[in-house]
Amino acid sequence: MLRNYLLTAYKVFLRRKLFTAINLACIVLTLVVLMVITALLQTTFWPSGVEGKSNRFLQVYSIRSESPDGRSTSTTLLGYKTIDKYLKPLTGVERVSAFTLPGTVSVYQGDRVSQLDMRRVDADYWKILDFRVLAGRLPNEDDDRLGRLVAVVNASTARRLFPAASAVGQRISVSGQTFEIIGVVADVMHMNAYADIWTPLTTFPSTDYQNDLTGNFVALLLAREPSDLPRIQREVERVATTFVSADPHTFPITRFWADSKLDVFARILLGRQGVADSGASRLLLMVGAGMLLFMLLPALNLVNLNMGRIMERSAEIGVRKAFGATSLQLAGQLVVENVLLCLAGGLLGLACARLVLWWLEASQLIPYLEVGFNLPVFGCGMLLALVFGLLSGALPAWKMSRLDPVHALKGAA
Repeated sequence: MLRNYLLTAYKVFLRRKLFTAINLACIVLTLVVLMVITALLQTTFWPSGVEGKSNRFLQVYSIRSESPDGRSTSTTLLGYKTIDKYLKPLTGVERVSAFTLPGTVSVYQGDRVSQLDMRRVDADYWKILDFRVLAGRLPNEDDDRLGRLVAVVNASTARRLFPAASAVGQRISVSGQTFEIIGVVADVMHMNAYADIWTPLTTFPSTDYQNDLTGNFVALLLAREPSDLPRIQREVERVATTFVSADPHTFPITRFWADSKLDVFARILLGRQGVADSGASRLLLMVGAGMLLFMLLPALNLVNLNMGRIMERSAEIGVRKAFGATSLQLAGQLVVENVLLCLAGGLLGLACARLVLWWLEASQLIPYLEVGFNLPVFGCGMLLALVFGLLSGALPAWKMSRLDPVHALKGAA
């Protein structure tokens, strides 16, 4: 029976080529948008490559301080002292890294000045994240401990600063300090990895940062196993209750949480810095609902198109019903035809989505963007095509399958 459905669908699609092309164009356009969004979400929240260990690490991004009555609050980034005193001693954590957010600096080369983004990081940073080294080496514990003025740059920065020579061994002047470039890494665009230049944490001109409870730092915690993450989150939440702020009389209550990448985004977007639940599940639900709503409008348009296409076959439906075909069999055939059309559109949509992502990467609208298009994204795309086919085909198929044979043979709807 399935073979007959497939052959019938093939003949129907070829009967009205323009009609089929319009249907496919509507399906492809919708699925391209949805699959590009899916690929970007997958790259952001569940990346591979440099943040390939993200299933084992947690981030502590901010400290939330509150007055006793809850009316006054303060949310700030971490200071180095907070990470060193409260997070590095945590038991059961493989590594804890302290690093700054990227900040814009001026790089001087003779009379030429370049504006670049620089992070200061510790030695553990390079062991938690998996940078791809293109030349030279990464900083080690000795570089960090001795405060050596060394730097790592990404590939684009190396080409920009030294277009005609190797960057390794060259020197650059940044904010009055002269750094020697010891390594070049591949370009990356991820929340914890993005920068143009990386230097050791101990290259700060002053050691005052070591006494700050709040500042411009982020903590990255690497667990030994993914199953350790809930325990580490509970431990961080407990440690936060022992935190003593710089102004304990005004802000005696302090909270901070160890979050996954999804939790960090959810906490910021939903404004949930004051509660333990980041709202990640709600964010995913909102994204899923938004994608479903986006599918509904073109699905409704396809319902109308499918109604017109199926009405042309009313005589065929009447004949089949007269020879004993059930409503369920007819509805099944019509739905299968529509699902096949949507799956074909899904395959075309996947190819077009890949082209759109290549364009996004090449255009550098998002610096250093590199989007993975892997099996989960492919599976999600085909699932969306299947859902799209069911949404747009079920109603007209069921309505036409219930036509009275006499009216159907007369071509009446």
